[in-house]
Amino acid sequence: MLFGKAMRIGMACVAVAVAAAADAHAAPVPSSHTATTPVERPAAPAAPPARPRLDRSGRKRVGTASVYAGRFSGRRMADGTRMDPQDDSAASKTLPLGSTAKVTNLATGQSAVVTIRDRGPYAKGRILDLSPAAADKVGIDRREGVSKVEVTPIDVPPQEHRAAPSAAQH
Repeated sequence: MLFGKAMRIGMACVAVAVAAAADAHAAPVPSSHTATTPVERPAAPAAPPARPRLDRSGRKRVGTASVYAGRFSGRRMADGTRMDPQDDSAASKTLPLGSTAKVTNLATGQSAVVTIRDRGPYAKGRILDLSPAAADKVGIDRREGVSKVEVTPIDVPPQEHRAAPSAAQH
């Protein structure tokens, strides 16, 4: 009988200890000492990617070009026209819309003149997206899809000057 009573007391002590540990986890006990562990904060929203500046310098660039995927056929491009796979059009992040440029495939030596009508490419390390017709002219294999090219601007439209509001206007 004594053994049974000791067993019940021991079990009660274990239950109290488990409950105390659960309470300690659920609500921290305030103390006079400051916490030394960092407080977790929600992650800050990712900043939008930096927009590259338009390059009106006319200098040559060397980089990787890719071919527009077929699913973009007929979609509106940044200049408002629809993407026609038979046009010699391209997308550039840095050349102004309406620019014409000579694109030379450095592996084949083949060239084509394209008009910049869209923004992109959005794949890391690429400087130009070419329509399928332009890609064929410069010898980019559709299965490979990318090639190292040299882009030489031919005609870069002048920067549009927007009139700043004058101080006299209210």
